[in-house]
Amino acid sequence: QVQLVESGGGLVQPGGSLRLSCAASGFTFSSYSMAWVRQAPGKGLEWVSDIDGGGGSTNYADSVKGRFTISRDNAKNTVYLQMNSLKPEDTAVYYCKGVRELAPAIVYWGQGTQVTVSS
Repeated sequence: QVQLVESGGGLVQPGGSLRLSCAASGFTFSSYSMAWVRQAPGKGLEWVSDIDGGGGSTNYADSVKGRFTISRDNAKNTVYLQMNSLKPEDTAVYYCKGVRELAPAIVYWGQGTQVTVSS
């Protein structure tokens, strides 16, 4: 059974930090690129960052570049998102997404974790 389980969300003050984790099971983790996608209240999905299966290539949305860092540990089947200098506009539900790197492009989603940035 495929599972992506996010954790690490919570309430943090502006300027603070959080580290999100996404634990994967039920598929060959290293064969999947992983991404973080967020949805703010009343808004659509926004891609935040992604990392390739080997962990050597990363990409970031302009809105988080320089503040967020994505990483993965293939031995632990886990992807992380280190979030620093958080802003109120980072408030959202953060979802973990896995995409198989070879065709067919199978996609898996986690259930999401809430991040709230507020004083």
